[in-house]
Amino acid sequence: MTRPRPGRPRHAPDEGSGMSPRAQILEAAAALFVEQGFSATSTRAIADRVGIRQASLYYHFAGKDDILLELLRTSVRPSLETARALEDAELPPEAALYALAMADAQTLATAPHNIGMLYLLPEVQLERYDLFREDRVELQETYARLAAQLAGDDPTSAAGARRGEILIQLVEVVIHQRRTRVPCASDCHAIAEACLRVCGADEQTITAARTAWAGVVRHEVAAVPTPPRPGPQA
Repeated sequence: MTRPRPGRPRHAPDEGSGMSPRAQILEAAAALFVEQGFSATSTRAIADRVGIRQASLYYHFAGKDDILLELLRTSVRPSLETARALEDAELPPEAALYALAMADAQTLATAPHNIGMLYLLPEVQLERYDLFREDRVELQETYARLAAQLAGDDPTSAAGARRGEILIQLVEVVIHQRRTRVPCASDCHAIAEACLRVCGADEQTITAARTAWAGVVRHEVAAVPTPPRPGPQA
C-alpha cells in the first residue's frame, strides 16, 4: 500500500490545534530535545514536527538556543511566582514551605514531555542560559529562607544555603520518577513532607502544614470567578 506524500510545509502552524504558533514550536522542540537530545535536534527538525517552513520558525525564535532557554524558564517560572506570592502572604514557614514544594513538584510532574530532564544538559551551563540559572537560584534561595525560618537559623549561612540546595533537588526527584511512571498527588505530598522533615519538623507540624496548604488551595479555587450561565434561547 502506497503511503500518501506529505504536503508542503506551511508558512504558519496549524490554527486548529488550539495552541499559538509559539506554543506549537515549544511543544515540538520539547519532545525532540527529550527524545533525541538537544545537539541532535535541528531547527529544521523542529519546523518539520510542527509542519511549518524553517524560515517561519525564525519569526518566533532566533534559534534553538532561544527555544531551549524558554523551555527551561517555563519549567521554573510558575514555581518562582508562587514562591514570591507565598513570602508576600506571610504564612507560617511550615505552611509556606509545604505549599511551595507542592506547587513546584506539581509543575515539574505535569510539564510537557518531562522537560525538567533538560536541566541535565551540559549546554545549560553556558552563559547564554544565565537567565534560567538566575531564576533557579532565586527559587533555591526562597527554599533556603523558608527552611531557615522553620529551623530557626540563618539562611545565608553555609548550612542554610546547603539546605536550600537540598530542598530544591529533593523536589526535582519528580523529574526522575517520570522516567518510569506518572507521578501522582501522593508523590507530591510525600516530597513536600520530606522537605519539612529535612528542616526538623515533627509530624504534628507537618500535619498542620498540609491542612494549611489545603486551605490555601480552597481559597484559590473560590477566588476563580464562575462564568455566567447562558441565557435562555430565543
